[in-house]
Amino acid sequence: MKRKPTPEPEPIVADEILRRAKEILGPGKAKRPLKCVVCSAECAPTSMEGLCWVCRRLKISAWRESDPQMTAQE
Repeated sequence: MKRKPTPEPEPIVADEILRRAKEILGPGKAKRPLKCVVCSAECAPTSMEGLCWVCRRLKISAWRESDPQMTAQE
């Protein structure tokens, strides 16, 4: 039994928008994930310091631990 030809699906994004986006990115301009400055793992997308999610979490935890110590010394 032969399959019926399926109609071509309508594109979700207009061709003009897709073409312009590809021009802007161009070949080789796609962002590669940066490396963590501490452990060389892939950086977290929200990290402005250049840290992976593990190192970022450790840094936040260290801040929280040192904060009560600062107030106790004053």
